[in-house]
Formats: sequence, C-alpha cells, structure tokens
Amino acid sequence: MEVFDINANLREVQGKGASRRLRRAGLVPAVLYGGGDDPVNLQLEHNDLFHHAQHEAFYSHILNLVIDGKSQRVVLRDMQRHPFKPSIMHIDFQRINENQAITMRAPLHFINEEQCVGVKTGGGIISHLLTELEISCLPKDLPEYIEVDVLELEIGESLHLSDLKVPEGVQISTLLHGGDPAQPVVSVQAPRIETVETGAPEAIDAEAADEAPAEDAPDGE
Repeated sequence: MEVFDINANLREVQGKGASRRLRRAGLVPAVLYGGGDDPVNLQLEHNDLFHHAQHEAFYSHILNLVIDGKSQRVVLRDMQRHPFKPSIMHIDFQRINENQAITMRAPLHFINEEQCVGVKTGGGIISHLLTELEISCLPKDLPEYIEVDVLELEIGESLHLSDLKVPEGVQISTLLHGGDPAQPVVSVQAPRIETVETGAPEAIDAEAADEAPAEDAPDGE
C-alpha cells in the first residue's frame, strides 16, 4: 500500500489577502481539524501537494501529515482547485482516531471487463453507474479500492450494492443507513444499432423508373 508523507508548517497569517500571498509564493493554505483538538491553520508546498494529488489512492488513504517535524495520521476531507488553472487553492485534513470508524469514499475498480460474458458473446457494452463507494470502517481496515468483478454478467444484467464484496471490517454506508440494496452499480447493455438515412430509397426509385417499360408515345409522334 502506498504511503503519503505530507510536510506542512503552521500558518500564522489568515484572511483572503494572506492566502493570495501564500499562493503567489508557491504555497497552499490548509486546515487541520477533528480528533477533539482545536483546528490548526497550515501551509504546504504546492508542487509537493500537486504531485500527491495525481494519485488516485491519495483521496482514500490514511495520510501521514508532518507538521514542524511532528507526525500524525489524517485523511483528506476537502480540496479546492482553481476553476481552470492546474493548481490547488485550499485543502482540509481531518485527524483520525484509530479506534473510531471513519467514513470515506473508495474508488471502484472494475475487473474482467474484456472477459465479461455479455461483452464476449453478445457484443454488449459495460456501463459504470457508480465509480466510487462511500464506506465506513476503522482506519486500519480502510481499503485502497473496492473490486467489482463483472466476469459473469450477461447482456441485460446488473450488479447491485448488495452484490458487492467488500473487505472484512468494511461496511457500505448507504446500506448502513437504510439505502436501497438494489441500487445498480454496473450493467451490461445491448449494443445500439443506429439507422443512418442516406437517401438510398430515392436512388432505388430512380433506378426503378429507368428500368420500367416506356409508355406508348402519343399518336402523331
């Protein structure tokens, strides 16, 4: 399992103006909260954070946040990106309690798509109806992702929340709170057959007219 070490420093200044100055200096303002302690304002190197953020696992892992040399385990709770520039504007971390369940979103990894029965024998198309799943578990049981095996799906069939196999100690949040176990996660649909109008009927009619016997010419011609 990948380990993410994130270096941060305490942030003394606050406010929009101070945050803009931090960003111009290549830093990202951040907040750490939870765990029964007061919130702490932080600043992180943008390039280091941006590199971590390219990894899918960064969003569902326990992270090792190092503040002025002292390490603590946290999870990512929110990240604000610039609307059109490739930059991170702000980030929130939450402290974790090793003995208390946390709620996180884990990505779904779909396996055996090329070998899927409905794809190989019927030319079906796999449709991902969910790409991530909200789960609840102790920090030690947090999975990097949830596998969804579509090998046996035939055309017209789906896998639902109740069909998913999650690791031991992990629960699906939707089902914990009375959600619909029949909610579809992935399905195999029949391929679409599109009819393209090319004007062929008119061409056929013209050929038929050319081949039809000519009418008798009027008298006198």
